[in-house]
Amino acid sequence: MSLRSEILEQPAVLGGLLDSQWEAATGMAAVIRERGVRSVFLAARGSSDNAGLYAKYLFGAVNRLPVALAAPSLFTTYDRAPDLEGQLVLGISQSGESPDIVSVITEGRRQGALTLAITNEPASPLATQAELVLQTQAGAEMAIAATKTYTTQLLSIAMLSAALSRSSDMVGPLRRVPELVAETLDLDERIEAAAQRYRYMNQCVVLGRGFNYATAYEWSLKLKELAYVVAEPYSSADFQHGPVAIVSHGFPVLAVAPEGAVLSDLRGLLERLVNEHRAELLVLSNNSEILDLAETALVLPAEMPEWISPLVSIVPAQLFCYHLTRAMGYDTESPRQLSKITRTL
Repeated sequence: MSLRSEILEQPAVLGGLLDSQWEAATGMAAVIRERGVRSVFLAARGSSDNAGLYAKYLFGAVNRLPVALAAPSLFTTYDRAPDLEGQLVLGISQSGESPDIVSVITEGRRQGALTLAITNEPASPLATQAELVLQTQAGAEMAIAATKTYTTQLLSIAMLSAALSRSSDMVGPLRRVPELVAETLDLDERIEAAAQRYRYMNQCVVLGRGFNYATAYEWSLKLKELAYVVAEPYSSADFQHGPVAIVSHGFPVLAVAPEGAVLSDLRGLLERLVNEHRAELLVLSNNSEILDLAETALVLPAEMPEWISPLVSIVPAQLFCYHLTRAMGYDTESPRQLSKITRTL
């Protein structure tokens, strides 16, 4: 199993997760409602933390649940855990083995809060400590860089949100996710050719906003992990509060900008970066006006609601990072100084 094969198997893995875990997600949503949960306290690291950013927007927008992202060191190094009464304490981890994330779930349960783990390892310490466990069922992920474990985390979050909302309007788009992801995989050859243009890139910014703020973070993480590019993620709003000053002629700007509520804001910023700053723009979008701005345009599927788009848009970003790493002559399977499981305290 290689990084490339794990990227390519995502439609099948996501379809399997939908088929096997929808009933479990529905049952967990019923428990959350019964317990009167009014907010979510979420602990994660790495790619899982980026999935947590998606949860922050989705649970907020769809379920009106505020989401606080935990500072795990309060539970370990400082031993000063906050009051978690009445919250859903949610831990997200591919391996379920990081002690600091486990400590948040353990303390939440000690305080009597409802605890839930989203993990690929149902026998892990995280799953053992949690009251509820939603298995991502990604299968063995051998590559160090997370791909299918990330998208299955996103889908697990989306399934929980849809089940909590009890809205039949969300089920259809969820069921289309494997098909939409498969459509983006058709970009593979186009992305491989495009990556050659960026093989000397050593720094860039990655822009997104709203639901795809998480995509910007995950895309930048993959660029750092695999291609050793200093890639900084920003929301399009935050970027205008100072960081925009770093952009000059030829500076690489990567952006994820599908149709949705934040598109107008993104379009205005990207137009300014291209027309006034002469930035080098690579964009993932399904909007023709934004695609026309880009030096490198990667077309996303036309028909998808914005809340679904992070599950789809990250896949061509993964392929770009894979092909860029190879174009730079680096090893996609063994990034330097990294291991598959990171245990932080």
